[in-house]
Amino acid sequence: MLPQMRPRLIVALLILLAASSPLQARVVRVDITSRTDVLNGKSFGDSGAYERITGRIYFSLPIANAHNQRIVDLSRAVNLKNGEVEFSSDFIAIRPKDPHKGNSSMLLEVPNRGYSRIIALVDGGDWDVSANAGDAWLLRNGFTIVSLGWQWDAAGPDALRFFAPIAKENGKTITGLLRGDLMLAKEMEEIPLGHLILGHIGGSEYPVAAADDPRNVLSVRDSRNAPRTVIPRESWRFAQTVAGKLVPSDRSIHLNGGFQPGKIYEYVYLVKDPVVAGGGFAAIRDFASYAKHDPNAIVAVERVYGEGISQNGRFLRDFLYQGFNADENGRIALDGVLAHVAGAGRGSFNYRFGQPSRDAQPTSSVFFPTDIFPFTDEPETDPITGETAGLLDRAKADKVVPDIFFSNTSYEYWGRAAALIHVSADGKQDASISDSVRIYHLTGLQHFSGPFPPEKGKGDLSGQQPQSPLPIKYFWRAMIANMDAWVRSNTLPPPSSYPKFADGTLVPLAEYDLPAIPGVNRPQEASEGQRLDFGPDWRNGILSIQPPKIGAFFPVLVPQIDADGNERDGVRLPEITVPLATYTSWNLRDPSIGAPEERVSFEASYLPFPKTASERVKSGDPRKSIAERYSGRDDYMARYAKAVDDLIRQRWILPEDRASMLERADREWTEAVR
Repeated sequence: MLPQMRPRLIVALLILLAASSPLQARVVRVDITSRTDVLNGKSFGDSGAYERITGRIYFSLPIANAHNQRIVDLSRAVNLKNGEVEFSSDFIAIRPKDPHKGNSSMLLEVPNRGYSRIIALVDGGDWDVSANAGDAWLLRNGFTIVSLGWQWDAAGPDALRFFAPIAKENGKTITGLLRGDLMLAKEMEEIPLGHLILGHIGGSEYPVAAADDPRNVLSVRDSRNAPRTVIPRESWRFAQTVAGKLVPSDRSIHLNGGFQPGKIYEYVYLVKDPVVAGGGFAAIRDFASYAKHDPNAIVAVERVYGEGISQNGRFLRDFLYQGFNADENGRIALDGVLAHVAGAGRGSFNYRFGQPSRDAQPTSSVFFPTDIFPFTDEPETDPITGETAGLLDRAKADKVVPDIFFSNTSYEYWGRAAALIHVSADGKQDASISDSVRIYHLTGLQHFSGPFPPEKGKGDLSGQQPQSPLPIKYFWRAMIANMDAWVRSNTLPPPSSYPKFADGTLVPLAEYDLPAIPGVNRPQEASEGQRLDFGPDWRNGILSIQPPKIGAFFPVLVPQIDADGNERDGVRLPEITVPLATYTSWNLRDPSIGAPEERVSFEASYLPFPKTASERVKSGDPRKSIAERYSGRDDYMARYAKAVDDLIRQRWILPEDRASMLERADREWTEAVR
């Protein structure tokens, strides 16, 4: 070997070693707390046996790396050492024991408020396959499934959490204002400061830093756009009742006379020691990169698909917008993204004093940085501010655009401003979408599937009508299969399907043409995209004005409906094309919980057709009866089967789910005519 070649060889070897080092993916340690065979080593088709692994992943983020500099307060983290900041995440991995028998594709679940759901949703059975695998579709098809903690304030003893340091300014305590709000379904003497959602704490929030600070304010109003009335300071305190006695508390508020149902109560209070919450984006990014590039990874795969529902669909939209799909070496992290029921939203994920659990419901979590510009994947221009931006701008600049499904149910068009993801910001025309994006409107479904037989919600979900029971399961299985085929072999998925101006299926709220169904009240409003101002530095993650200043709203647009009251567009289950009922995109609050003119969070409505012509005439229902539509069960089942076959041909439904859907159709007919 020539002497002058030795330095070059040494450099080449060093580069090779660096490229193969697991530290390049920024996962520095994996602590395993349990490792067990799934269902005692049961074999799942060609995938063989699976194992369930739990533990904690440790990450280290160099603050000088350009891909980390968007994390708010990262350089102020108290554990900054040698230019790096350490974080960690709880995880659950369910993987083939023999990786060679898997399909080399990972479904990386962003867990909703710390809890894994995707396996139970897609396969049935237990969320962690501890005793029941359902029909094990994911496992039979060889997928690796990982659920990774990303939310620092996830509440509950079993929640998957993200462990992040606090930040200080040159060693000094950082303070700020925090806000929360809620509308109750029953009277309560005290409310938690944490985000109360569906009767549970979705985010534990920050404790009160100074109970007597004059900036602490409690107000009440009738609806999200109604004026606030400040409640006198002597009428409330930071306290809770313990053993019959009222004692000080830094995590709850007591109101003399109690908090009443049907009112929005909003509280603003002083907090300190912000958590570096935006590190959660890096955790998802770096775990995906680690799994693909470290051959010794606890779950080594070739492809990673980020999956998120509701809060976590918004997380994935924000993940893309804020530029986290390029890892520290500039490589693509998530090859595919399935963001479900996110509407037009992002969230409070990478702010100082970020509140990841806060969403955007009709009567709670109002005016948080959720449904904010930009909304479309391609660049759009705000006609009022003149700002031009698109959701995928940074991913395109970094050349790391994944294949993307944005899927929404009917509810999100009323409750999450979903139309804004595919119209111009002035609300006057359809917007173009990227070749890498598919937008799917899953018609007639609500935010989460309601029970069957249909029944009314309870507690905070008490609506005037039964919930829509239409299942999401079958769509999910097909979407996962279609995403895997798209990324793996460039087999294009079904084209986008959503309401449009061009064909009259998307209209302003005033043109929504609901038939006069007896006993059904019509909503008078729908949720809007918002122009908010949290202070001069809020675009850099510092929210100094609480509540924010409210600017003009973006246009409200909803899917148009047919003579039955069912939406005319989108991906339609047979229950819509061969209907026995009307499935509206909304459900109004039951009078028993107050504010009956307001919409229930997350719910749509199930409004059965009259059974016979005489029943229809007697009630004055404008919709044709079941007896006028179908000659009997066999006629209905034959039409339903044809509708299923059409969906299978179009790849919205998997062939193996045909029998299950027909069995459900038989039960739906029995329920409708009994």
